[in-house]
Amino acid sequence: MGFWEDRWAENKIGFHEGKPNSFLEAHHAVLAGAPRVLVPLCGKAEDLSWLAERGHKVVGVELVEDAVRAFFAEHQLEPVITVRGALVEYEAGAITIYAGDVFAATSDVIGQFDAVYDRAALVALPPDVRPRYAEHVRSLCLANARILQICFEYPEGHREGPPFSVSEYELRHLYPGAKITLLETRPDYRAPDDPLLKDNCYSLGL
Repeated sequence: MGFWEDRWAENKIGFHEGKPNSFLEAHHAVLAGAPRVLVPLCGKAEDLSWLAERGHKVVGVELVEDAVRAFFAEHQLEPVITVRGALVEYEAGAITIYAGDVFAATSDVIGQFDAVYDRAALVALPPDVRPRYAEHVRSLCLANARILQICFEYPEGHREGPPFSVSEYELRHLYPGAKITLLETRPDYRAPDDPLLKDNCYSLGL
């Protein structure tokens, strides 16, 4: 927890794009028609507003409460704040963000979802935590839910995470039985001249 709090406190938030993610814009059809969309480890991403503008009820979960406060302040929204066990709920219109540990965000607290948009959660977690995370995400999903999954990929030893490299091979082991389709591959936006770094966008049907 301290690592991410320090990153926000020191404004070392290169993972914050400051605009809607281009994969989300290009492949929103994966999420289209989903009444409720979960965005785990959402930070203060512009993607939350972008999704809400397209008719989704958007629920984010973010470890660092300062990031949650910043989202609502920067969008000039006055949230209703409610303590829900280990989480703090911030709600304004179609957007709700829970501040706290993603594993405390159980279905009895935040409900279940028709779709998940994961741009920065899976790749933020070390290898030993990722299986638990994937199992937790599945527990929050309704039958036939869809996931729009963005992964960062690089050869072992090429750099240190986070963000960590997650291959399609690992993704298939994390979500056994899911229908996984690679939608698009691009050079990583943070290092477009490095051919060993790439961003992959997948759709998952659970």
